[in-house]
Amino acid sequence: MKSVWLAGGAALALSSAVVWAQESPIDLLPPGFDDPAPTPTPSPQATRAPAPTQTDGAQPTETQSGEIVQPLPSEIALPNADLDLSNLPTLEELDAMSTDELDEFLGLKPTADIPPAARRSMQRVGVLGVDEGGLPSASLEKQPAALVRAVLAGTTQPMVSRWGHILLRRALASRLATPAGMNPVEFATLRAQVLNAMGEHVVARALVQDIDTANYSPALTNAAVQAYLGSADIVGACPAVRLVDTPRDDTEWQMLAGICNAYAGEATRAQNDLRRLLNRAQENRIDVLFAQRFAGAAGRGRRAVTIEWDGTNSLTLWRFAMANTLGEPIPQNLLNDAEPDLLRIAAVTPALSPSQRSTGADVAGASGILSSAAMVDLYSQLFAEDGAEGDAALTASRLREAYVGSNPSQRLAAIREIWAGGGDYSYGRMVLTAYAAARIPASADFEEDAAMLIASMLAAGLDGDAMRWAGAVDAGSEAWALLALAAPNPSDAVTGGELDRFADDDGSSGQRKSRMLVAGLAGLGRVGDGEIAEYSGRLGMNLSAQTHWTRMIDRAAQVENRALVAMLAGLGMQGADWDRMTSRHLYHIVSALRRVGFEAEARMIAVEAVARA
Repeated sequence: MKSVWLAGGAALALSSAVVWAQESPIDLLPPGFDDPAPTPTPSPQATRAPAPTQTDGAQPTETQSGEIVQPLPSEIALPNADLDLSNLPTLEELDAMSTDELDEFLGLKPTADIPPAARRSMQRVGVLGVDEGGLPSASLEKQPAALVRAVLAGTTQPMVSRWGHILLRRALASRLATPAGMNPVEFATLRAQVLNAMGEHVVARALVQDIDTANYSPALTNAAVQAYLGSADIVGACPAVRLVDTPRDDTEWQMLAGICNAYAGEATRAQNDLRRLLNRAQENRIDVLFAQRFAGAAGRGRRAVTIEWDGTNSLTLWRFAMANTLGEPIPQNLLNDAEPDLLRIAAVTPALSPSQRSTGADVAGASGILSSAAMVDLYSQLFAEDGAEGDAALTASRLREAYVGSNPSQRLAAIREIWAGGGDYSYGRMVLTAYAAARIPASADFEEDAAMLIASMLAAGLDGDAMRWAGAVDAGSEAWALLALAAPNPSDAVTGGELDRFADDDGSSGQRKSRMLVAGLAGLGRVGDGEIAEYSGRLGMNLSAQTHWTRMIDRAAQVENRALVAMLAGLGMQGADWDRMTSRHLYHIVSALRRVGFEAEARMIAVEAVARA
């Protein structure tokens, strides 16, 4: 009602201004209206009305024409004569208001985009049900809210392990009930933030879309905006931008508001807002130009905007997402210096060509974002493109040769060439060749490449194919070590003599491969206590030392809470590379996962630790 009275007051003020501008008063009534005709004298027949019929207890009133009407109520709510109009904006202030500010002033700003009858419960939030591979919904319902909050808030980096990434993504995407004592919106926000930090923006977007915008908090809005930008879905963020009351007023938020206003039908207002923002911008002019160009595609704007990369020294998430969405070429010098986070986004951006997506395929595959099958599909599309050139096209050609070569030696040669081109993300190339490696026969003729072939197969979880090599490799070799960890049902425990041979031949820095092998075997229960004590002293490690994190993950495994173990394992596997992983962390992670039923994941993480150490 306050908004209505203010609107009425504003209209009154505007009309009064028009009246005062006239030189003299003008009579607007038609002739005869200022001298009303006298009331006629009623005839005797007119005074005799029919007996009134009373239906609801009110006293009827007879009109001049004889019809019966209800009387006005005795108390009528009239406008407050003391209404304060001093705070009404001026015409200049009204003109300067943005669309959102004007809607809020007039009381027209919507608060929800879903009708009440269609709104969804927040009892369980997620995108994976139990029948789809998700974890049980009540997994965290009775866990301490402070513990879950600390674990998720502390996970701020990508995983060093591909398989650890896959497991944590599965846990975070599961349709879970909120821990007791925690707000469901906060729980969803923490999960979305971790997914964004992992580079899983598409999964984070699916998670936030499972929540009605009317329930968003400012923190969840920020996580949702990052997920939409990371998945190059700029307009998808508009419901949150337009409906959620947030204190944000930074440049990115104003650019998003302008874009969303344009796609809501306010193209002129949006371009005016963005033009004013461009005039104020100094270091980030290119960001506003991107916003203008994107907003200009709405309606009939068709305003030409030239993107000027001159003077741009860094590639941010906004610039990367906008350029990819609009098809704007990014200078090669900026692409060469792009962070791994941006390369992961490129690998899954549908707007890019297969050649452009391939620039991030290796890091996305090594991270766990792309599966081996997805990488093969990508390079197959690239091979089918007419006129494809460059290193990516050459890799696609070699991948085809790795599958259809006339003999195993020819196929293995193509696989080696693919591995050699991996650079800093060579493990991603091993993910790419997993199924091709499984086609190489287990033979002593290829024993020299056995370890790499086995590691490639196990990067995609092909443990059945890898175990074909069990009788073709020497005990104590790296290939043997990988199979000792990967075997689903080992018949014999690992002996000290086999470990001796492996440790003696270990040329890795600080014998990290040997440390990871002993820790993995100990976590899987495949080596005796005597060997653990002996090699812990020999290799300078202490698997039994306790920290707050080791106690927490061991306790979670003891009560068989799979979701909490997965999240604690993710907390312990953060980092840029495997140098951040210690043998003690690996031991507790593998042991806890095995005890709660994640034995397959535990075996693959242990294998990956030895292969990548």
